[in-house]
Amino acid sequence: MDLFEYQAKELFAKHEVPTSAGRVTDTVAGAREIAEEIGKPVMIKAQVKVGGRGKAGGVKYSADVDAAEENAKAILGLDIKGHVVKKLLVAEAKDIAEEYYISFLLDRTNRTYLAMCSVEGGMEIEEVAATKPDRLARVAVDATKGVDVAFARSIAEQGHLPAEVLDAAAVTIAKLWEVFVKEDATLVEVNPLVRTPDDEILALDGKVTLDANADFRHADHAEFEDKDATDPLELKAKENDLNYVKLDGQVGIIGNGAGLVMSTLDVVAYAGEKHGGTKPANFLDIGGGASAEVMAAGLDVILGDEQVESVFVNVFGGITACDAVANGIKGALEKLGDEADKPLVVRLDGNKVDEGRAILKEYAHPLVTLAETMDEGADKAAALAAK
Repeated sequence: MDLFEYQAKELFAKHEVPTSAGRVTDTVAGAREIAEEIGKPVMIKAQVKVGGRGKAGGVKYSADVDAAEENAKAILGLDIKGHVVKKLLVAEAKDIAEEYYISFLLDRTNRTYLAMCSVEGGMEIEEVAATKPDRLARVAVDATKGVDVAFARSIAEQGHLPAEVLDAAAVTIAKLWEVFVKEDATLVEVNPLVRTPDDEILALDGKVTLDANADFRHADHAEFEDKDATDPLELKAKENDLNYVKLDGQVGIIGNGAGLVMSTLDVVAYAGEKHGGTKPANFLDIGGGASAEVMAAGLDVILGDEQVESVFVNVFGGITACDAVANGIKGALEKLGDEADKPLVVRLDGNKVDEGRAILKEYAHPLVTLAETMDEGADKAAALAAK
């Protein structure tokens, strides 16, 4: 989960990373109020999960309260690379002597953590890497040793930070590593990490990505979710512990196992070429359990998508046998009642497949069509959606 800047700074404050004072608001009046509270020049900063805010006019210096109000008016509602600004961070403006760059991230290629540091802060790090690669340090971090203040100082030194700020920078960098580890992040980036005229080191910006796989360790991370920007169907699926991703298509997909579901998407897309270009409407993996409750939750999510015209249930019975899956489908249709109003094509295979098919044949629900193979099921589902 990517965080807004103000959320990243909340985590920074939690771990005593020095930054600038400020608060977030979604109104012009709120921006003026915060500027009055700070009582000093402020920065009005668009809160969007995309880079290039400054170039797009989403970051403005405000010398006084009136300027803060005018800048808030200009930035709220601004479209930055397809992201509409709905929130503003109003933060105390700081005098900047120099700008640096620091980040911690996963290095998946080398299966380790990586620290990146540069004296060339304030510009896009991709540009630094391309034009001044010698100014960007890439330092591998041993997961078993981590980053203490001494190692943090070495990272800063390799990034060519001035000698007179190495000690202060080391303390801040070590605290950023603490954020990275204790919050289970996959990215912690500060650009710019600034040096003030009195040699104070501050994280004036922040980009943090949290590992959703560690959510069970961080109940407080749920408050960071941007529900306004999340598809409501994906929210409903998450509430029911379903692995669901909405796509732009007409054939709803339910399967057990990520590999099988991915294969089903491909087969449906291929079959759809013969039926008006119909496409998969979603990825939905119900996992090993296919009880009536799980199946009902999955169908409820899929049928809530107005684009869906048919549903393809493609299940390979393993630990959960096909008869249990069939009973799950039967129970789900009974549970949903009139809400289940779109045709279902069901392909079962594997453990107790004959028993599962017999259950659905006896049930004889008018919306359910059985298919012998995955290709046949995909073709039928695509044809039904095309109608």
